[in-house]
Amino acid sequence: MNFSIKKVLPHVAVVFVFVVTALLYFSPVLSGKKMFQSDIQQYRGMAKEQMDFRELTGSEPYWTDAAFGGMPTYQLGAKYPNNWIKSLDLSIRFLPRPADYLFLYFIGFYILLLVLKLDWRYAGLGALAFGFSSYLIIILGVGHNAKAHAIAYMPLVLSGILLVFRRKYIWGFVLTALALALEIVANHVQMTYYLMLLIVILGIAYLVDAVRKKELPHYFKSVGILCLAVVLAVGTNAASLMATSEYSATSTRGKSELTINPDGTTKERSAGLDKAYINQYSYGISETLDLFIAGLYGGSNSEPYKADSEFASFLLKQGVPPGQIESVYGQFGLYYWGSQPGVSGPAYLGAIVVFLFVLGLFLVKGRLKWWLLGGTLLSLLLSYGSNLAWFTNLWIDYFPLYNKFRAVTSIQVITELCVPVLAIFGLYKVLQVTQPTEERLNALKWSTGITGGLALILLVFKGSLFSFAGGNDAYFVQNFGMEFMNAVKADRKAIFVNDTIKTLILVLLAASLIWFYIKNKISENLVILAITILVVFDLVQVDRRYVNAENFMAARLVEQPFQKSAADMQILQDTTRYRVYEQSIGLNGARTSYFHSSIGGYHGAKPGRLADLADFYLYQGKMAPLNLLNVKYVITQDEEGAEQVQINPQANGNVWFVQNVKFVPDANAEIMALENLNTLQTAVVQNNYKSLIEKQLFTEDTTATIRLTEHKPNYLKYESSSQDERLAVFSEVYYPDGWNAYLDGKKASYFKADYVLRAMMVPEGRHVIEFKFEPQVVETGGTISLASNIILLLIIFGALFMSFRNRTNSEEKA
Repeated sequence: MNFSIKKVLPHVAVVFVFVVTALLYFSPVLSGKKMFQSDIQQYRGMAKEQMDFRELTGSEPYWTDAAFGGMPTYQLGAKYPNNWIKSLDLSIRFLPRPADYLFLYFIGFYILLLVLKLDWRYAGLGALAFGFSSYLIIILGVGHNAKAHAIAYMPLVLSGILLVFRRKYIWGFVLTALALALEIVANHVQMTYYLMLLIVILGIAYLVDAVRKKELPHYFKSVGILCLAVVLAVGTNAASLMATSEYSATSTRGKSELTINPDGTTKERSAGLDKAYINQYSYGISETLDLFIAGLYGGSNSEPYKADSEFASFLLKQGVPPGQIESVYGQFGLYYWGSQPGVSGPAYLGAIVVFLFVLGLFLVKGRLKWWLLGGTLLSLLLSYGSNLAWFTNLWIDYFPLYNKFRAVTSIQVITELCVPVLAIFGLYKVLQVTQPTEERLNALKWSTGITGGLALILLVFKGSLFSFAGGNDAYFVQNFGMEFMNAVKADRKAIFVNDTIKTLILVLLAASLIWFYIKNKISENLVILAITILVVFDLVQVDRRYVNAENFMAARLVEQPFQKSAADMQILQDTTRYRVYEQSIGLNGARTSYFHSSIGGYHGAKPGRLADLADFYLYQGKMAPLNLLNVKYVITQDEEGAEQVQINPQANGNVWFVQNVKFVPDANAEIMALENLNTLQTAVVQNNYKSLIEKQLFTEDTTATIRLTEHKPNYLKYESSSQDERLAVFSEVYYPDGWNAYLDGKKASYFKADYVLRAMMVPEGRHVIEFKFEPQVVETGGTISLASNIILLLIIFGALFMSFRNRTNSEEKA
């Protein structure tokens, strides 16, 4: 019993340290403050209607009218039936946000290193190095919570897989299934996809090793077990995955119906995003060095202001009052000069971590090194995007699903994971007395020479190696002059020099500690402790530049991220149903959605047909989308920036009867036919719906009426009256995968019209028409989730029972 306590106590202590460290870094949460995160602000705008409906009714709408004219809430925090894994996830994330994600970073990586048979000292160091790597902190600062969530569970998934390959079949299966289920519930498909790429590399490394050791039966048995774990993990998340898959087919991530561009030219057919959009954020090849030197390329577009900077001195000479200089500075993203449009901070891994990684390349042998190195190299090469176009295009064109994701720089999360693992193993190997001393000293010399030498070369030859010129510099020169630009370049150079010197010093300190240990001058524990302190100091010092107490504010302000303007209050006096378009935001902001039903929003996968309408008409200054989608109010700004509310008198209303139908052969003709068309009189319908429409021309009936009488996000009720059969067009987004139409209580057919709307034949007489959002995918997925959860729970209980029985039998034999 005492032995068990001694064994567990260090792990309890480490977990306690993780909790305290996470809370201390985000200490404002202890006083009730919350972090302001720009992406979460947008999310709250998108999801407000759904959250209000949930609070009012206690049920889930699965549809929102507030964004993009109407869309499913599958990617807006929808709650699915039988989602037991989500409950488990919430129980693990018990700390206040965002400390909960930092804790997840720590604990997941710690478990991975324990599974790799490192002791708690090395595992603790590795966890801190991973959790504090700057990219993982910066994404929390901007609100990429789902991304952080998914990254945090990556090490846990790898832990389960490695246990299976180590012949711990049952517990490896359980951990893989649970961890992958948690990974999926984090709901960031792109990060999970990148994890799968790393797992493929790991699998190849283990396959080569199995062939060499003649252990193929064990290898394929392990793969089979892992495949079953994947099936079970997917099953527990069936509702969310199936719903997301269903929606994505109609989103901008799916295959467009159109084969032409707005100018009539042939459109490149793709089942995913176009290459320019995918590669918009491409990592510069030389920018790779900012993994090692944080300020190599100026850090970010929002570097902390320094009163003693050359920029500040320049403005003082120009007569700008000292109190105004910082506000002027904040208007420009001056210091980042890399190849990306902009960054919130460098993907800094830490000088010592990179040094230890190089050390690991010399000392670590076998499959562990090769899958970690392979994952690192692949992620770096793919992160270059358009800067290594031939390689990226191969993946976009031929690798399944790769063209569904943008911001290729995101794949560097694999580097963020692999490098610290190999780094900690490098430290472990160099501190093991069982390793030949000469081999360790040679590895230390080479690693110090490579990393320290690189830093020294960059420092000495900075003027000839780098221009310190950015892509936006021409704008600054044109508007503010060359002297202004020279001051900015001087500051960029100062950031470069300071961080390069810091990197060089840290490498030399870490190398010295290891050298003294090899020479028997200091103890292993002292080396580990000292390196832990240096690593944490280094990383936190960089992290604090970008995420600190200034990111926090009163909880009330975070929970109510938008305040009503005079324009909003004016519009909200209208209690009828309508939509709003805010010109200054367009389709790329959720502020409007927080207060109104909007045709804009903020999402990585917009409804595809609405995006097409915007490309063909709205962005060309044409009114068709506004009229069709019943945009009654347009918020504009005058020359002085004051908001104005304009009423759109041409808005079609919520529903209308048309006089005739224009049949067209395909989607191209359908969207083009809307040009200069009176959509109140004529509906454009594709030929494949002809069987649902008995006639093309309808007699005039001045007494015919149809009106909306009740509306909720997931329910619409209309009343109609006419002397003969008529065609009604509803100003509602066409989405057949869930919306069912009912005529006088009986299910009825409806179809797409005017490219984006719903239409329906209405018989003569008085009728009640209802649209109900009843997504079958949620019900079916919920049933699959329930069955998968029960199976997984039974397997866990079975594993616990077998472990208990085996331990009891061992004790009896003893």
